[in-house]
Amino acid sequence: MANMTMGVALLLLVVLLVNCLGINGEVYKVGDSAGWTTVGNIDYKQWAATKSFQLGDIIIFEYNSQFHNVMQVTHPEYRSCNTSAPIATHTTGNDTITIANHGHHYFLCGVPGHCQSGQKVDINVLRDSSMGPTPSSSPSPPMVATSVPAPNPSEAAPLHALCRCVGNLVVAMAVFAAAFV
Repeated sequence: MANMTMGVALLLLVVLLVNCLGINGEVYKVGDSAGWTTVGNIDYKQWAATKSFQLGDIIIFEYNSQFHNVMQVTHPEYRSCNTSAPIATHTTGNDTITIANHGHHYFLCGVPGHCQSGQKVDINVLRDSSMGPTPSSSPSPPMVATSVPAPNPSEAAPLHALCRCVGNLVVAMAVFAAAFV
């Protein structure tokens, strides 16, 4: 029985160490250094096309809240720039959204004329990187959104990974220690 417990503890330790070595969400700032804006003719469709969004990724919308907002909408609302019934509205100017499910997540600026001028983005989270884009006429359920200040994208991913890694190692060491008691 002790050998089986030790084997399970070692397997858990290996799984958690693998998790620490690279399976972590990425942090994406929409529009990169330009942010969420109508200035500069940012091509958000092209911006999103260069990313491989996964579950757990963090999407940051940075903008001047006096001139912009972020609305999560359905696919038909996205296509027609209709802001009458958004799924969610964000207005802090520093909105952080964690991707919690697969599929398309449609966002646009609800200020009149902004969506029509291209201030909208489709965040598509594939089930598997080997699959093509998933067709969808309705959005996935809302993502997890918070109003806390967004981390600096260059600092957030390593910090997030470190915190998760340390937490996993503590759990693994406790289980491993329990196997020998």
